[in-house]
Amino acid sequence: MRAWEIGIIGGGPGGLMTAYTIQKWANDPFRITLLEASDRLGGKILTRQFDSVSAHYEAGAAEIYDYSHMGEDPLKELIAELGLPIARMEGSTAVVGDRPLANLDDMHDRYGPDAVKAFAEFNRRAKDRITPQEFYSPDPEAVGDPSIRRGFDVALNAIPVPEVRSYVEQFIHSDLATEPENTSLAYGLQNYLMNDHAYMSLYGIAGGNEALPRELAKRLNAEIRLRHRVASIEKTAEGRMAVTTECRGSRSVSTFDAVVVALPNAAMRNVVFRGNRLASAMAEHRAEYDHPAHYLRVTIAFRKKFWHGKLNESYCMLDQFGGCCLYDESSRNPGGGYPVLGWLIAGEAAEALAGLSDEQLIEKALDSLPSYFSHGREWIVEGRVHRWLDAVNAIPGGLQARTLDWRHRPEPVDHPNLFAVGDYLFDSTLNGVLDSANYAAMWIVSLLADTPKESHDRPAALGTPRAIADKYRPAPVLARR
Repeated sequence: MRAWEIGIIGGGPGGLMTAYTIQKWANDPFRITLLEASDRLGGKILTRQFDSVSAHYEAGAAEIYDYSHMGEDPLKELIAELGLPIARMEGSTAVVGDRPLANLDDMHDRYGPDAVKAFAEFNRRAKDRITPQEFYSPDPEAVGDPSIRRGFDVALNAIPVPEVRSYVEQFIHSDLATEPENTSLAYGLQNYLMNDHAYMSLYGIAGGNEALPRELAKRLNAEIRLRHRVASIEKTAEGRMAVTTECRGSRSVSTFDAVVVALPNAAMRNVVFRGNRLASAMAEHRAEYDHPAHYLRVTIAFRKKFWHGKLNESYCMLDQFGGCCLYDESSRNPGGGYPVLGWLIAGEAAEALAGLSDEQLIEKALDSLPSYFSHGREWIVEGRVHRWLDAVNAIPGGLQARTLDWRHRPEPVDHPNLFAVGDYLFDSTLNGVLDSANYAAMWIVSLLADTPKESHDRPAALGTPRAIADKYRPAPVLARR
C-alpha cells in the first residue's frame, strides 16, 4: 500500500499541531511534508531574549487560556503531554486617569454610585447573554439569538455612564485587537467575560511559550522545509494536489494526496489557487474571515524593578492607546535575569503607530506609564519592538454561523482533500488553533484508514466526519492573546 503524501503549508502552531495529531492517531502509511516560508517554526508563538542582558520575553502570543474547570481542555492536556511546566497569570487592575481601579469600591470612590450601578447592570446583561456553559459551547457565534452577531458597540452604547462605557472598552481593547464597531457583540462579550474566573483563567509556559512549538517539532517524523514559500496550489489530472514553492530564487513542484493550508487568513492572499472552482471557493473563504486586527509589542528591560509594590500581578490595563495591556514579563520567570515590562498595543492605535521607528515606539510606551512609574526611565537597559499587523481576526468564526465542515473544507466537491486550519476559524487563540488542527487532522486520519476501525487506542468513532466533529468540537475561549 502506497504511503499517503500529506502537505502542510505553514509551520506555525496550526501546522505543527495538525502534523502532530495525524502522527499520533494514524495507523496507516503516510508521509508529511511541512512547508514554512520563514526560517523558523512557531509562527505567532515567539519567545525572544534581549541582546545586552539575560532576560527573555514573549514577543508574540502572550498567554494561554485555561478552561479545564468546565470540562476537557485539549491544549492544557497537550502541554502536560509534552512535559511543559506552566505559570499562572493574574490581573484585575485598570489604571484610569493615573489612578488604579481594581474593584467596585475603587469605581464607587472615583465615579460614584451611579457608575457602580451601570457597571453591575452591564455585567449582568453580559452573563445573561452568555453563561459559562454557553461560553464553553461548540460554537459561540451560534449561541443565543441572531442579534448577538451585531457590533459590540451596540452593547457599549447602552451603558448610560460615559466613564463606565470608556472603562469597559479600554479594559478589553487589547483583547479584541480592534475597535468595538468592528467586531461582533458575541466576541466583545466573550472577551469581557474571560476576565471572570467562572469562565476561564490564564497561564503561560514557564521558560517561554515557544517551548510549545519547539517540543512539537522535536516529536515530528516529517520532512520540514524552511524558507519554502508556497506560490500556488492546483489539482492535478490524477486528482492529487500540486503545490509550487519558491526557495532561494528557484521553483519546485510537489504533489500530495491531501493538503492542509495552515496560514493566517491574510497570508492566503499571497497564494494563487488555480482552477475556477478552487479560486472562487478560496476567495469566498478569505472574504468571510477578512476582518484584520492588529498588535504591536513593545518590551523593555530595566536594571531595577521600580514597579514593585504597585504592579503586583502579571499584568494590568492602561487607559492609553485606546486601552493597552501592560505585562510584568518578569512574573513569568521569577528570580531570573533583569526585570521586564511589556506593552501590548492593539487595534487602530497599533496600525497607526506601526510606521514609527522602534526608538519612537519605546518612547511612547514609556510616556504611557502612570506618573508614579515615571522615574523608571533612569533604569532602562534595552527595548525591543515586534509588529503584528493583520495577525489576528477581529471577527473570528466570521459573521455567519458556518458548519465545521464548511470552515475546514472550502471546496469539498472537486478538492475534498484540501483543508484550512487556523485560529481565525474559531477564536483567535492558541486553544482555537488546536481545535481547528484536531478537526482537520482527524478527518485526514479517517481518510487514511482503509475501513473505519474502533479500538481502545483510537478515537471512539473515527470513521465519519460527523463523529470527528462531535469529538473534536472547537473550544470557545475568545480571549487575551
